Amino acid sequence: MFRQSQPNTRGISTDEMIATSEIEESPVAQRYVPDLVALHATLRPRAVALAAGSELLSFAELEDRSNRLAHYLKSLGVGPNQLVGLCMERSPAMVMAALAILKAGGAYVPLDPASPAERLAFMLHDAAVSVLVTHHGFANKITGGNWRLVDLEEQAPKIAAQPSRNVPSLIEDASLAYVIYTSGSTGQPKGVEITHRGLANLVAWHCRAFQVTGEDRASHQAAVGFDAAVWETWPYLAAGASVRIPQEALRHDPKGLRDWLVTEGITITFLASPLAERMLRLEWPSHTALRILLTGADILHHRPAATVPFTLINNYGPTECTVVATSGPVAPGEVAGKLPSIGRPIDNTRIYILDEAMRPVAPGAAGELYVAGAGVARGYRNQPELSLQRFLPNPFSSISGDRLYRTGDRARCLANGEIEFLGRLDEQVKIRGFRVEPNEIVRALDQHPEVEASAVVATGNEGGESRLVAYVSLSSQATVRATGLRKHLLERLPDYMIPAAFVQMPSLPVTANGKLDRSNLPLPSAANMLREDEFVSPRGIVEERLAPIIASLLYVDRVGANDNFFLLGGHSLLGTQLITRISQVFGVDLPLLQLFDHPTLAEMACEIEALIVAKLGTQSIEDRNPSNESPA
Repeated sequence: MFRQSQPNTRGISTDEMIATSEIEESPVAQRYVPDLVALHATLRPRAVALAAGSELLSFAELEDRSNRLAHYLKSLGVGPNQLVGLCMERSPAMVMAALAILKAGGAYVPLDPASPAERLAFMLHDAAVSVLVTHHGFANKITGGNWRLVDLEEQAPKIAAQPSRNVPSLIEDASLAYVIYTSGSTGQPKGVEITHRGLANLVAWHCRAFQVTGEDRASHQAAVGFDAAVWETWPYLAAGASVRIPQEALRHDPKGLRDWLVTEGITITFLASPLAERMLRLEWPSHTALRILLTGADILHHRPAATVPFTLINNYGPTECTVVATSGPVAPGEVAGKLPSIGRPIDNTRIYILDEAMRPVAPGAAGELYVAGAGVARGYRNQPELSLQRFLPNPFSSISGDRLYRTGDRARCLANGEIEFLGRLDEQVKIRGFRVEPNEIVRALDQHPEVEASAVVATGNEGGESRLVAYVSLSSQATVRATGLRKHLLERLPDYMIPAAFVQMPSLPVTANGKLDRSNLPLPSAANMLREDEFVSPRGIVEERLAPIIASLLYVDRVGANDNFFLLGGHSLLGTQLITRISQVFGVDLPLLQLFDHPTLAEMACEIEALIVAKLGTQSIEDRNPSNESPA
C-alpha cells in the first residue's frame, strides 16, 4: 500500500514555508544507484532485473555486463561530471548502458533515436558529450562530433574483454547523474543537470513511500527522453525489484497495455495522466497484481471508481526537481468542481507559494509554486543566465547554498495541507505528458522558406486535452500545404511538438506595442485551416457515419474523404478512442496498426467495410445498423 509522508504544514507567515517534508534519511539514501544494484547482484544474483518479452537479464548478468562496459568507458576517459550520450531504444541493453555510465562516474544524456537528426545533433553538441553509446542501427544517424562512438554490437568483443569486477566509485552528492533536455523558450532545447543527491533522494523516498521490495514488478514504458523513465527504472533496481518493458505497440493502447500489466504481474506502474485516465475507465480483473498506478506529467481531471483494484497516486514535479516534488493518493469518487490535488511534498522537499515579490501568500491564496530541497537540479547546461533566473537563493532557509526553483506554475495550499495545481503562468504547456515551449516550434516553423511569420498556442477542447495550433502567414507565392509544414517540422522536432492544426492568416494580429495579440487569433475552422487538397465530401454509408465520429473526437467542423486523422490533430491516444467508437458503431475491431497504415477517412472506411464483410458475410452494411443510429 501507499504510505504518504507527513509534511510539516503550518499557517503561513512572511518567514515560513507553506509545506515541507523533511525526514531522517533512510539507509537506502546513504547509497547511490550503482552501489544498490551491486548489493542485489550479491544478495539475489539469479533474480530477474530486466525483462522485455523473452529477453531476461538477471541482477548478476546486469552487474557483469555493466561493470565491463563501465571499465571500457573509463578507458575512453569517462569520469565524474563527464557527459555520455545514450542513444538507444527502450530495452534491457539501454538500462544496462545507463548503469555502466553511472558506474564509470559519468552522467548519461538519454536521447530518443526516433528524434530528428538535427535535434539529436544539437543536444549532443550542446552537452559536449565525450562518448556516445548506441546500437549499431543508430551509429551512423549522427556524425561530425568530437565524441568517441561506442557501438555496443561492433565493439562487443572489446567490452567483453574488460574486467567484471566493480569499478571503484567516484560518485559524490554533487556529481552529475544525468542530463535531460526539455523544450526551451529560446527556441532550442535546454539541458537540465541532475545530481546524484537528487537521484538518491528520489530513490529513497520512492522505496519508502511505496514499500518497494524484491517481489515487486514495475513497468518501463515512458519515452527515452522523458524524465519519468528515470523514475520507472532506478528505484526498482535499487530495491532489487524487476523492471519489465512492454512492446512499442502496447505503449499507447489502453486495453493492450492493461492486459500486458495483468499478464506480466506488474505491481507498480507509471502512466502519464491522459493515458492513466483512459486506463481507469477500463474493467480490471479482480486478480490483477497491480497495487499502485502512479500518474503525472499533466493535469489529472478524474478520480478512480471505487471498484478499481489499485491505488491511484497523483504526482507533480518539473524535470528541474528530479522527476517528483509532490505526491499523494487520489481518493475514489468524483468531487463536483474539484480536480484531484497534486499531494504533498516528498521527503526532503519544501514547497513555497509566493507572490510576485516572493512573499508567502495568505493561506488558501494562489501564487507561484517554488521548490527547494534535495531534488533541485544543479542548473541548465551551458545557460548560466537562465539558471540564475530560475534557480534562486532561498531567502527562507538558513542552509548554506540552499536554492529555490521557480516553476512558473500557479498553485495554492489547501486547508488539509495538500497542494492544488492551477496551471501555468507563462506560455509553456503540457502535450501528452511532455513539456513544450511554443517558441521552439515557432523557431522551427519560421525556418521554412515560405513562412513569413508564425505563432503557436495550445488550445483546450471539450475532452479536457490540450492540442497545439499553429498560425502561419505565408509568402504571396507560397504553395506549401499542411503536409509540407508537418514534414518540415518532423525533420526538426519530436512528433508530440507537431501542431494538430495549421491556420493560415494574411498576417498575425499584434497589439499596440507590436506584440502578438493572442486574443485575436481565431479558432481553427473549416474556413481557415490549411488543408491538403480540395475538400471531398464523405462517400458511402461507412464514410458518412465515420466522419462525424472523427470530427467529434478531434473537435473539427468536418472531415473529408481524403482527410488524414493524424494531420487533423489525431494521435495514438485519440486513436484508441476512435477504435472504441468504431467497435460500438460498426461492431468490428479495427487494429491500431491499421489506423496508422490507413489514416484517411476513405482508407479507414475500406478497412471497416472489409471487416464487416468478413464478419457478416453477405449481410449488407445497412442491415448491420437498420435504425441508422447516429455514430456521434
